[in-house]
Amino acid sequence: MSGIRGVAGKLFPRRSRRLPGAAAAGAVCAQAVGLTVRLGGRTVLREVDLTARAGEVLALVGPNGAGKSTLLAALAADLPAAAGAVRVDGRPAGDWSAAELALRRAVLPQSAALSFPFAVADVVRMGRAPWAGTPAADGDDAAVAAAMAATEVDGFARRPFAALSGGERARVALARVLAQRAPLLLLDEPTAALDLRHQELVLGICRRRAAAGDAVVVVLHDLGLAAAYADRAAVLHEGRLAAQGPPGEVFTAELLSRVYRQPVEVLGHPRTGVPLVLPRRPA
Repeated sequence: MSGIRGVAGKLFPRRSRRLPGAAAAGAVCAQAVGLTVRLGGRTVLREVDLTARAGEVLALVGPNGAGKSTLLAALAADLPAAAGAVRVDGRPAGDWSAAELALRRAVLPQSAALSFPFAVADVVRMGRAPWAGTPAADGDDAAVAAAMAATEVDGFARRPFAALSGGERARVALARVLAQRAPLLLLDEPTAALDLRHQELVLGICRRRAAAGDAVVVVLHDLGLAAAYADRAAVLHEGRLAAQGPPGEVFTAELLSRVYRQPVEVLGHPRTGVPLVLPRRPA
């Protein structure tokens, strides 16, 4: 069967695909209903209800092992549900073909590894694979150039991906996701390997994509970044949703101290009022 390799290594046949349309602000792009996920015989997520909407940044936060990455992978239809359901663009995630799903959601995993010495520009261009054979393929060059400029990796476009630092690889991987131009972005710890400047750069990109009408779901460990950039936050604890809503409402000292098993203080930023979460330490 003729076709092209997609961003997950799957073969995307060159047949007719249902292309995604523009979503109205607030439209549901992805939804988990009563989602339960089991891995290796262990229940990792329990009866989670979550909605990602066009035009917003949704942050998934919680301690290690809370189920954040599992939830993101389930929303991407990369993990099966043991119970409940996941819908993408109004349909059960399993009803989409791999090619159609790749047009609707772009996924940034925690780590990016390649077996071959691709140049940076080639890695970013891989994000355009789902659009091959569609009218949108005419915009491949512009999409790649814009993604590389936004993530500030255009200065080393010809360097081998394997020769980059961890932070540079993270930005190239994000550029690939941005080049895909899917209306739903699922980003797993995109700031973990980055310095302060590039953390702000990445979250600024998330805000701009939401302002342009995309739905952005991002796993973050930094509660300060989540409070500053997310419209809503979902706090996971032991595989369940402990709370969800605007960070200013759900980031309370009582909830976060319980979930993280670490006493914290939550203070309003003196200029913006955005919650600042600080560990409570002895005087």
